[in-house]
Parts: sequence; structure tokens; C-alpha cells
Amino acid sequence: MNKLPPKARSLILKMLCEGQSMRATARLADVSFNTVAKLLIDAGKVCADLHDEMVQGVTASRIQCDEIWSFTYAKQKNVKTAKAAPSEAGDTWTWTALDSDSKLIVSWLVGGRNSEYAIEFMDDLRSRLANRVQLMTDGHKAYLEAVEGAFGGDVDYAQLIKLYGEAPEAQKRYSPAACVGARKRRIEGNPDPAAVSTSYVERQNLTMRMHMRRFTRLTNAFSKKFENHMHMVALYTVWYNFIRIHKTLRVTPAMEAGLSKTVWDMEDLVRIMDERTPKPGPRGPYKNRNSN
Repeated sequence: MNKLPPKARSLILKMLCEGQSMRATARLADVSFNTVAKLLIDAGKVCADLHDEMVQGVTASRIQCDEIWSFTYAKQKNVKTAKAAPSEAGDTWTWTALDSDSKLIVSWLVGGRNSEYAIEFMDDLRSRLANRVQLMTDGHKAYLEAVEGAFGGDVDYAQLIKLYGEAPEAQKRYSPAACVGARKRRIEGNPDPAAVSTSYVERQNLTMRMHMRRFTRLTNAFSKKFENHMHMVALYTVWYNFIRIHKTLRVTPAMEAGLSKTVWDMEDLVRIMDERTPKPGPRGPYKNRNSN
């Protein structure tokens, strides 16, 4: 089977991580849409494994968590009337846990926003940390049981509960209500009130919307398949942690967190993908179907 050169595949993955849609990427790289889709699937699977292998034993002091909304195939309110909507159609939430100091994405999860996903997300986060941390989330109730189940009493946990006013009539459709204040609530342990914030992880939400086209609002670039949404998040996470140099840190988050000694390049990821691709086995003997 023909395979694109490493530089061509690297360029395609770079474009996907820099906010290009899959069809725009196919046009710019002069390849078929199916080629881009297949490369995304292959990269997503490898990146999910890389994150599981390399983001372990993270030493951190403050972890901020949040969820960012998007949708697959159709918005939740339109799923019932959508033609041939798959079972995973509707609201799709991406949970992220960010180290406030290194800006490393420690854990991520794509799915719903209920307690089941919150528990899975917190269990995964806890398994990647090497020490007790100060944990901060918004006021989403699903976090309470999930944090207790994952950390028990071994965490300093606080919630930042934002208070919203009434949005102007003209802005109700596309803009959230204005935040008029915030209340800090200690949940567990002894969190530092001055450090209770979700600003970094909320800024990370903006970065995700800017760098993944399927997160852009009010366009037709939304995810059509739930699996491809997860593959893109997996690719983005490795690119953000190991390849993209953080403007403030001047190194990658993985280097700042001590998980990598060098800045990766997208060609390094393509090389790893090639190394992990199963080699085709020997062909069996040819048998003439007309022979007796």
C-alpha cells in the first residue's frame, strides 16, 4: 500500500493541530479526504497510548479541572429530528485537568457530563499524580462524589462557584450571561484560598477551540463521528504537551513538568507511528482456484 512520505504526513497533522478542518487540510496538502481521515485515526490511537505511557508520576502542586462543550453530528436538541443520527450524537464534553505551573494537560476524557464520566476522569487523574495536590474545579456537582472516591482525604480540594447576571436580550442566543462574581468553597483538606482559581484551565479551553476546528462555534466543522472527535483530542494533547512550545514557559509543558528533555517535532510523532505500525506478514502460497 502506498504511504505518504513522513514530511507530508507531518504537515497534515500540523495543519489539523493549527485549526484547519479536515477538508481544508486535504485541499492544502493535495490529498484525498479519506487519506486525512485515516491518518487522523492512526495518529489518534498512537497519541492516546503515548499519553497513557508518558504522562505518569506527575509531580504538581495545583491542578485545575474543567469541561468544554461541543457536539457530535447534531446538537442535543436536534438529535430527535436529525436524519440517521448515530447513537453517540448530541452534546460532547471534553474534560481536562491542567497543572497550573507547567501547563501540562495531565488527564483528559471525552464523553458526557454526568457523574459516571466525572468518576472515570478523576480516577484517571489520581492515577497519574505522584503527590498530594491542591485541586480546583467549578461548582459542577458531579465532581463532589468523584473527587471523594478517587482521592479520599488525600487532597486539598476547593470549588470556584461563579455567579452570573442576566444577559442582554440581544446576546442571549450566542453569549453566556455576564459573570458578576465568584465564591470560593473549601470541600476537602486545607486549600490555599488565594490560589483557588480555574483561570488557567479556562484559558486552555480557548486554546482548544482555536486549535481544533471541530470545536469552533457556529460553523459546519463540528465532529460527525464521536471516534474522530476523540482521535483529534488525543492528537492535540500530545502536540500541546510535547511539541508546541508554550509562549510563557519557552519550553513545552512536558519539559517543564520533567517528562521530556527535548522539544519534540511532528516528524518524531510520525516516526513513532511508523515504529508502532504492525509490519505486514509474509504472503501465503498462491493457489490456482482452477486447479484440482
